[in-house]
Amino acid sequence: VQLQASGGGAVQAGGSLRLSCAASGGAFSIYAMGWFRQAPGKEREFVGGISMSGDRTYYSDSGKGRFTISRDNAKNTVYLEMNSLKPEDTAVYYCASRRLTTAQAMGVVTHMDSWGKGTLVTVSS
Repeated sequence: VQLQASGGGAVQAGGSLRLSCAASGGAFSIYAMGWFRQAPGKEREFVGGISMSGDRTYYSDSGKGRFTISRDNAKNTVYLEMNSLKPEDTAVYYCASRRLTTAQAMGVVTHMDSWGKGTLVTVSS
């Protein structure tokens, strides 16, 4: 499956953004999906994941409380809703897929089936 992330942009602290990740070329519903981010000068980190059906989500500490992941399997799209954004949320955000796994496992598996090109989120103070 090929992934295309979009929706990034510049926002002031306290604002919100919704990122989208559109999938094509595969059976989307057999893939768990995850969101990751990479800030300047830092390693990529796991933000959160969602199960194949969308009934379960799992968040890292960086995503818990302010971020919400959802998916629409009819539209082959996964979303990352980000609220109360902080300057430290500034990063390139990536979506990734892995077949037949769980939301939580998206944070620990070392190999993803696909990565989308990132979308830049810039939060100003």
